[in-house]
Amino acid sequence: MNLKDITLGQFFPGNSFLHRVDPRIKLAGLLVYLVALFLANWFVTYGMMLALLVWGCAVAHIRAKSLLGGMKPVIFLLIFTAVLNMFYTPGTPLVSFWIFTITYEGILHAFFMVVRILMLICATFLLTYTTSPLALTDGLESLLSPLKKVKVPVHELAMIMSIALRFIPTLIEETDKIMSAQRARGADFDSGGLIRKAKALIPLLVPLFISAFRRADELATAMECRCYCGGTGRTRMRELRLRPSDWLFLLGLVVVAVAVGLLAHMGL
Repeated sequence: MNLKDITLGQFFPGNSFLHRVDPRIKLAGLLVYLVALFLANWFVTYGMMLALLVWGCAVAHIRAKSLLGGMKPVIFLLIFTAVLNMFYTPGTPLVSFWIFTITYEGILHAFFMVVRILMLICATFLLTYTTSPLALTDGLESLLSPLKKVKVPVHELAMIMSIALRFIPTLIEETDKIMSAQRARGADFDSGGLIRKAKALIPLLVPLFISAFRRADELATAMECRCYCGGTGRTRMRELRLRPSDWLFLLGLVVVAVAVGLLAHMGL
């Protein structure tokens, strides 16, 4: 697997409709989409959620290759989830061997569970692909601003999340460089069993952690040099303002979520 293909946490600049939507609306819209996704329970409702996701990718000009590349780290989780659901869901037996029984309901449940996880991840990727880390920080801080009344450090929490998102592509690139350097010195990360592969990662993890701590120290020093002292009294270069199109976008998502909930109640 090429680590450069992993697009988790990356932002693709653009001028599409989704890029221009207010980050607060996108965060609220993602929450609405996730609620609707967990309400879906059959092909019709899952098809509606998939159609909405495909529409979002088409509008934002996000290629399928970018989304599929971000799925590689969760392949094992998807396989593990599917196997558990196939073997441990009671219903009409199809195949039985030893203590395991695969049921028709288990296959359906495993399929829907995998599809749900994939669409959940894709929706989250779509948010990060179309929203810069700075805009995400501002939107999250604005949504959580009522918590400031109970002394919750909202700005600091939003800043931590923003920095974490921004560091993901950097660490992936750093990992790829270290692996290439180790392979040039004869290291083998692909052959052997699970234990041997785990041992081969030790020479990779040590320099990666050292590099991560060094970058964190440099970032802290840079913030101190710019007199950063938290969110108290800070102003923004760009103030967030909601437009009618933002409200229409959120309203459309709510309508779809309500329709999915009603159809799911009807068993569709």
